[in-house]
This record gives sequence, C-alpha cells and structure tokens, in this order.
Amino acid sequence: MRRIVLRDGIRSDGRSVTDIRPITSRCAVLPRTHGSTLFTRGETQALCVATLGSDSDAQKVDGIRGDVTASIDSEEDSPIAAAGGRGGMGLERFYLQYYFPPSSVGECGRVGPAGRRELGHGELAQRALAPAVPPQDQFPYTVRVESTITESNGSSSMASVCGGCLAMLDAGVPLTDPVAGIAMGLILEPDGSYVVLSDILGSEDALGDMDFKVAGSARGISAFQMDIKVEGITLDIMKQALAQAAAGRSHILQEMEACNPAPSRTLSRWAPKVALVQISPEKLGFLIGPFKSSRHQKQQSKQRRSSSSCSWTSSRWGRYYVSDEWRA
Repeated sequence: MRRIVLRDGIRSDGRSVTDIRPITSRCAVLPRTHGSTLFTRGETQALCVATLGSDSDAQKVDGIRGDVTASIDSEEDSPIAAAGGRGGMGLERFYLQYYFPPSSVGECGRVGPAGRRELGHGELAQRALAPAVPPQDQFPYTVRVESTITESNGSSSMASVCGGCLAMLDAGVPLTDPVAGIAMGLILEPDGSYVVLSDILGSEDALGDMDFKVAGSARGISAFQMDIKVEGITLDIMKQALAQAAAGRSHILQEMEACNPAPSRTLSRWAPKVALVQISPEKLGFLIGPFKSSRHQKQQSKQRRSSSSCSWTSSRWGRYYVSDEWRA
C-alpha cells in the first residue's frame, strides 16, 4: 500500500492523495430533540444531538487546569456561584460527549462508561467547537452536544466536529463561524520521500506514519492533534500538511452548507425559553428578600425549578435569567 501510494499517487479506495470522501448530512433527523444531525463522510458516520438548558445544567469540572476557556466559566463569577456554589471549580456551559459503541466497527462488546479514548476524542471535538459558541450574555443557554458514532472507518472525532456544528445550528445556537475537521496522514520513507494524505481511512492510519487532526473555521484553526510513529517530520512536511488540511476543511465546509434538510437556525419548540430581565441592584431586596437571607433564597429559587412555572437564576450586576419549565 505504501509503495503504490508513493509511486502512483493512488490510494486503496481509488482516491488521489488530496481527495475527500463523499459527504452527506441531514438535519432534524430526530423530531423531538432541540437539534440533530446525521453526518456521513465515506464510511464514517456520526449522529449528533444538541440540547439546550439553563445554568443549572452546566457541567461541573474539578480539574487541575486553572485557566478559563471559552467553554468554561469561573465558578466565582458564575450564576451558580452566586447561588452558593463552591469557588475554584470550573463550570462548562458548553460540553460535548462522545460515544463510540462497538457496533460502529462491526463488533459486539461490553457497553459501559466512557473510556480513555472516548474522553479524549470528545475533548478534542469540544475544543474545536468551543471558540464558535457565543458568550453567555449573547446566548444565555447551556449547550450539550452528544455524538454517537454509528459507523467508523476514518476519523470519527472530526465527524463529531462537523456533525456537532450542524446540530447546534439546527438547535438555533448562533455560532460565530461554522467549524469542520479533517484527519491528515503521512507516508515517509527512510530515503526522505514522502506523501501527505487528506481524509485518511482506518487502514491508512494503521499503516501510515502520522495521524494529524486539524479542525477550525474558514478563518483559522481552533484545535489540532498529531500522533506520529516516525522521526524526521520536517517543517516542509508540516507546511504541506497544513495547506492540504486548509483546502480539505474548506471543501468540507462547502459540503456542510449543502446539508439537506438544512439546519433550522431557530430555537426548537421543545427548547426552554429564556427571557433576560434587568433589575436595579437597589430593587433586589423586593425580589430575593432581606440581604442576610438572599443567598439562601436564591438557592431555594434554583431548587424549585422542577415544581414552579419558571426559575430565576441570578448573576452579577443584577441580571436575572428566567427560564420556562421543560415541555412535557
């Protein structure tokens, strides 16, 4: 396989080294979800579902990272912290969960909690999409994306990026830019001859020398990951790989624009509704009671979410988010 690709430039499935496999995508495949997409690239397919929630649905992350990224809010500044949460813990208002069942590769096996591979692939896809998610003051929702791989022969994490982007657009999330991902490969011989492959298959990953995943928008890269098996990857090789990845990503974004049915780009009728109400700090006592019990009452207000017609989630500077109950 390596010799034929180097000599003739033809891969095992008949493509040239820069060709991308056929891409199809469909939105609104699941009628009751807030947003859904079935994204297919060759023999790799991901079913992605986007779900919108309130601040109480944010994912708590107690990790070693001290930085605050686009998808993680510091708990000291968050509405949940104002309601009595502990400081020092991150809160992800956007998170992606990746699921790779054994059936996606024609196997039967134990189905249980996410393993190391699933966590890593989900983290990569989440980092790729996070910069495109609008800030909370523009879109006051918690966004959860679930990517279930139904078929895999190639990069399923990059399929999760593409499907997750379309699912969020179908859910009405106003992303700053569409995001796509591609996996690049490499065949490098001891004599220095090499060829860079676009959109690699599983066999090209196993028999090749590099798995270089690149994700981002038309304006730039938002996440990347590289696995290498050899030494001697030069700057020229990296420049060519990045140039081919940019061309491939541009092609994939064009194919995503041709999604049929297209993403609705509006909130689903099943999604919770959020209204922003500005309250003067001097008037907060009329809403939450005396100052000494304000923190307690705000916490009680959040706990009554499931039994009342609406919930008040406080934030700094006197802003309150009012979210209706979930539709039955």
